[in-house]
Formats: sequence, structure tokens, C-alpha cells
Amino acid sequence: MDQLGINWQGLLAQIVNFGILLVVLRAFLYKPVLNMLDQRSAKIREGLRQAEEIKVQAERAREEHAALIEQGRKEGQAIIARAEQMAARLREEAREQAKAEAEQFLARARAEIEQDKQRAIAELRDQVADLAILAAGRLLGVSLDKATHYRLIEEVLDEVELRR
Repeated sequence: MDQLGINWQGLLAQIVNFGILLVVLRAFLYKPVLNMLDQRSAKIREGLRQAEEIKVQAERAREEHAALIEQGRKEGQAIIARAEQMAARLREEAREQAKAEAEQFLARARAEIEQDKQRAIAELRDQVADLAILAAGRLLGVSLDKATHYRLIEEVLDEVELRR
């Protein structure tokens, strides 16, 4: 292999360093991100379950409403006219209220998702910065002050975001 210009010791050292880097990244970055995504997925499933329960309750309320209208018809023609007017108004209010509640719920869920996303991005950015500082310090064998490291990392991250 010396004839090909391959240094076995250097190649072996690079393979070992790469393996260590993979293990560190998997332990400190991959698993926490997956855990965070699983937790967020569970929250979304819970929100969808609650939305389904609200839908079932609205359906039950609609069925109860229909029963009240039928009872009004049996009581008399005069009561029927008033009951239909009242039922129509109540249905519209219930629809408007259910629609408003659903819109509020969706708006809160979207805002919470966006906040969680921004929080996760910030946490990931901090973790990447810490890992980059640690890796740079180990690779260079020199240690700059922490403020300089963070400034350099922020500049690189901003550049990466601009290229997207």
C-alpha cells in the first residue's frame, strides 16, 4: 500500500476519529431530536383526539336539538312556529360557537407548534454550537475564547440559512 501512497496509520486514525464523531453525534444530537419529535407527535395526536371528542359532542348536541324540535311539533302548531325559530337561532349560534372554538383551538395549536418549532431550532442551534466548539477545540488543539467561537458559529449558521 505504500506504493499507492496510502499511509495505514493515518487512514486508521481517520477511521477511528470518524467513528467517534458518529457515536458522539448520535448520542447528543440524533436521539434528543427524535425524542423531541416523538413528544410533539404525541401532543398533536392528543389535540386531534380532543378535536374528535368535540365533534362527537357537537353531533350529540345536534341530535338532542332535533328531538326537542320533534317534541315541539307534537305540542301544537303555535308552539311549532316558535320552536322552529328558536331552534334555527340556537343551531346557528351553536355552529358559530363551535366554529369559533374550533378556529381558536386551531390557532392556539398552530401558535404552539410554531413556538415549539422555534424553541427546537434554538435548542438545536445551541447544541450544534457547543458541539462545534468542542470539535474545533479538539481538532485544532487550541482554544479560542467562548465568545469568539459563538460569534463564528452564528456567522456560519446565518450564512447557511441565507443559502436556503
